[in-house]
Amino acid sequence: MARPVYLAGTGAYLPGQPIPVSRAQEVLGPLTGAPDRIRRWMESIAPVMREILDIEVVHYAIDPVTREFTDDNVTMATKAARAALADAGFQPGEVGLITYGSAHQDQMPTASVRIQEALGIEACAEFAIHANCTSAYKALYLAHRLLAAGEYDTALVVSSSMSSSELRAEYYNQALVDKESLFLRWFLCDGAGALVLTTNPARASAATPIEVEFTYVESVGGKRPSLMYNERPAYWMNPREEYDRGAHHLRQRFRDELAGGLFQEPGGSVFFNGYKRMMAAAGIAANDLRWFQVNLPAKHIVESVVEELATVGVPRSALYTRMDRMGYAGPPMAFIALDALMREEDLAPGDRVVSFVTEVSKFMQAGYVLRRLQAR
Repeated sequence: MARPVYLAGTGAYLPGQPIPVSRAQEVLGPLTGAPDRIRRWMESIAPVMREILDIEVVHYAIDPVTREFTDDNVTMATKAARAALADAGFQPGEVGLITYGSAHQDQMPTASVRIQEALGIEACAEFAIHANCTSAYKALYLAHRLLAAGEYDTALVVSSSMSSSELRAEYYNQALVDKESLFLRWFLCDGAGALVLTTNPARASAATPIEVEFTYVESVGGKRPSLMYNERPAYWMNPREEYDRGAHHLRQRFRDELAGGLFQEPGGSVFFNGYKRMMAAAGIAANDLRWFQVNLPAKHIVESVVEELATVGVPRSALYTRMDRMGYAGPPMAFIALDALMREEDLAPGDRVVSFVTEVSKFMQAGYVLRRLQAR
């Protein structure tokens, strides 16, 4: 029989001071080497993007004056992890398992063991997962399932995203930039989040502990094209050749593809149908929740999600998002927003927090259900 798993603590780290989204392009650096038509497009699209995005500020691990990096994925993850451990009242040496999620990584050794080293943990199990915006959810899924199965007693689940490193002007071969490779500069930023899980109810977060009730992953992109990608092949390239081809540019298709089409299927959107499958697999009514934590940066997409959720009885008041004041850091937003929710909202016994995500690189989806238990 699976053991219950509890949320013992949460932590988040947002680098630097909040930067008004109107200054984002300035801090990331001007694209003086881009084609004239691209620079004109950037100027014309600026007011439109500020209108359609539900973001007022961003955080970058970049000094806004010198424009040098102040953090990286490992240092941000470590800071969020320390905050979560402190919140849980755990020492790093008590961690038996680290699961780390990030959008993608080309580093050896991998980030999970670097975080382990930075925390001073001599020995533990560790996994690094790189799956775009589902990576944080998959890190939680793996930790939850391994603890429930009796493999470990305590887990540190961490996610970080250093998006600015791929958005800074110096990263690009500017002569080759296009709209798809610059679209992400309008809303991606940096940050990290972390959770501490335990199977010991006495070490859970409160007298009325929060159980990780269900975790879920799926991929529905087997017959759908990728909408977010780079053009690196599945082998190492000569760095000069990669730069000359612009293969390193992170791209997102955003016009006809994001307007509908690929996101719609019988019964609703890909997101909505995936959410219903998750709740059915959990054996929970689709509207049995207190908060629905959604991490989507565009107002019109959030509004579409709200309208679909209303058809199964989820009220608009259940929507929880704080991206307007924190920015959109990609994968770790799942944990950054959850940390804010845990600190700002009171959950009554029986209340559920539900989160679900659809990522667009290959339509991977994931989610989780947390539930406040009755008082001990």
